[in-house]
Amino acid sequence: MEYIHPQTPEQAQQLQQRLAEQVITTDDFETVNYIAGVDVAYDEAKNKVVAAVVVLDAATFEVVESQTAIEPISFPYVPGLFSFREVPPLLSAIEKLTTLPDLIVCDGQGIAHPKRCGMASHLGVLLDIPTIGCGKTKLLGEYMPPPEFKGASSDLIDNQQCIGKVLRTQNGIKPVFVSIGHKISLTTAVDWVNKLTPKYRLPETTRQADQLVNRCLKAL
Repeated sequence: MEYIHPQTPEQAQQLQQRLAEQVITTDDFETVNYIAGVDVAYDEAKNKVVAAVVVLDAATFEVVESQTAIEPISFPYVPGLFSFREVPPLLSAIEKLTTLPDLIVCDGQGIAHPKRCGMASHLGVLLDIPTIGCGKTKLLGEYMPPPEFKGASSDLIDNQQCIGKVLRTQNGIKPVFVSIGHKISLTTAVDWVNKLTPKYRLPETTRQADQLVNRCLKAL
């Protein structure tokens, strides 16, 4: 699906609603050979946004390919509409890939979003690729803290609906917030994030993309 640049926050909200209606919340893929992480960073003073995508071998977590894109910030800072700042440069970086990922893990939210369409869902629907939202912090919802051991989780609830899982990825450390992006079930999303965190709190996909995006930002 082609990206549409909204001219106003109102247009963006309408687009967001249409995208949310297209999100698939069940597993719609077969083998995952390549798994990607994406991340963005901003230099507000220079009006630049840096996007990075890193593709890993899904079995070994070795880096197969990485790409970046640096673009002017194309949408204002509006709470709830961050994906309209982040998705355009991410699409530019992903378009450069020669190894297309079977699954993308986003450093942000999927349907755990007020309009049920955070960056992971926005990107997944546009690319027609399965995506997972894995946020460092909660955007909305209530939850009971999960037990302190790796793999423990609890429901993230908003308006009596389960919008994600609060997942402990290492013993005794702060959890992450996992949600469906697109074309994946919540159970499978949690399984992948648990698998991608053998040593650290954040998935290897996010760690690699975050390191790359920060190197690019320093080089601006």
